[in-house]
Amino acid sequence: MQYWLVKSEPDTYSFQQLEKDGKTRWDGVRNYQARNNLRAMKTGDICLFYHSNIGLEVVGIAKVVKEHYPDPTAEKGDWSAVDLGPVKAFKRPVSLVEIKNHPALQQLLLVRNARLSVMPVSFDEFSVILQLGETQL
Repeated sequence: MQYWLVKSEPDTYSFQQLEKDGKTRWDGVRNYQARNNLRAMKTGDICLFYHSNIGLEVVGIAKVVKEHYPDPTAEKGDWSAVDLGPVKAFKRPVSLVEIKNHPALQQLLLVRNARLSVMPVSFDEFSVILQLGETQL
């Protein structure tokens, strides 16, 4: 199993909406590195759900329920989508400030490459973020 972080603007698609929907297509990614990360995702992989632009915090846990397939929103180009389902909301959101200030999270791509919308997370980084969010998987 691998761990990931996916970013969404909460006014576009929030974790609460994912919980209501029960599943969503993660599409619209137009960055090659993020697309390759989508293609590396496997069914059952776990994702930290990060609210970008508004909130700037990890708010929940999702899982990959369908591996990559052609992104139906792409008018041209070789883009991919995956399907995600909710696992659970964090008891306490973990802010970007907390993440940036935590010594064990200095290599997290969210800290080093904040613009990337889909990124791998190590098991140790995932565990620290869960602990900060007072949440268990």
